[in-house]
Amino acid sequence: MKKLEIITRPFKVDEVKNALTKLNIKGMTLTEVKGFGRQHGHKEVYRGAEYQVDFLSKVKMEIVIDDDLVERAVEAVVQAARTGKVGDGKIFVYPVENAVRIRTGETGDKAI
Repeated sequence: MKKLEIITRPFKVDEVKNALTKLNIKGMTLTEVKGFGRQHGHKEVYRGAEYQVDFLSKVKMEIVIDDDLVERAVEAVVQAARTGKVGDGKIFVYPVENAVRIRTGETGDKAI
């Protein structure tokens, strides 16, 4: 099993979710986060005063999937989330040693 951690723009969430759903991926955790990378934030003007916004709003999506789905899921996310501009996000892939469904006690692949 692998865990995909997807950091993307908030307006791309539905497109990414739909792309993953087409691969029959059913579960997902979504967190609203703030951060910056090469984008380095931007300047805004409020009531005539200019200020720097360093941390930009992003969304972190987390899914745990079977190993055989990883490549297709990554490609689907890249296609759905890409705008071609700096700040499109990142995908991190982590190994998952085990999973347990609390309700039934199922473990491993059966738990996801």
